[in-house]
Amino acid sequence: MTDTQMTAIAARWMDVCGLADLEPFWGEAALVVGHQIAIVRLPGDRVYAVGNLDPIADAYVMSRGIVGSRGDRPTIASPLHKEVYDLETGERLGAEGPGLGSYPVRVVDDRLEVLVPEAGEEFAA
Repeated sequence: MTDTQMTAIAARWMDVCGLADLEPFWGEAALVVGHQIAIVRLPGDRVYAVGNLDPIADAYVMSRGIVGSRGDRPTIASPLHKEVYDLETGERLGAEGPGLGSYPVRVVDDRLEVLVPEAGEEFAA
């Protein structure tokens, strides 16, 4: 996502949870300003946030996906049809098709914050 795309959309940092509330390699779902988000923590306190909607199954299940990697890219696979997505970008790997979308994250005072568009808006895919 470019800075230009970010400025065209009203977005704000939202407090979601404590970093300690996230177990490594285990996804959690969060509803933030109307957006269902799958949050995954990896070792080294690397945290990723992608859309929770599996675009192939049309079900909100990605937080229960299988966390792994392809080379040095962290991934999550759908628990239903096993499509694999890049946790950094939300891009579908290995096949064409819709991605998950991704959300910038940051940790401030041991609290996880996610940058989300205002209700009714979406980041460009």
